[in-house]
Amino acid sequence: MEIGIPQDIPAAGDGAADKARQLQKLGNAAAGLSEKQRLQAKKVSQDFEALFVGMMLKSMRSTVGEDKMTGGGHGEETFRSLLDQEYATAAVKRGGIGLAKQIEKEIIRQESRTSGRVVDRRE
Repeated sequence: MEIGIPQDIPAAGDGAADKARQLQKLGNAAAGLSEKQRLQAKKVSQDFEALFVGMMLKSMRSTVGEDKMTGGGHGEETFRSLLDQEYATAAVKRGGIGLAKQIEKEIIRQESRTSGRVVDRRE
């Protein structure tokens, strides 16, 4: 007997269930916001988390001695800081440490409060 998996159910790894839960938690709070505002909130929160993670990596790297193989120097310091920032950005795009999601929810909550009082007619 063969048991098949229905094709209309999202796979566990694609994040559809997490997105659905997040939207459900936001509920009506985000209803008054445009898609552009939600995307801006997401980008700002991810940028902040990437900056924070980059600062953590920089602090962690400062506790480790210089690499004996390459000898260190100003060029390596510059390269390492750029590499750490790219690591941080990539980590955030893959889910990060969860800070971006919390910040995004708070931004959306704050914006939904103010959007009820102030109407932006430029959109």
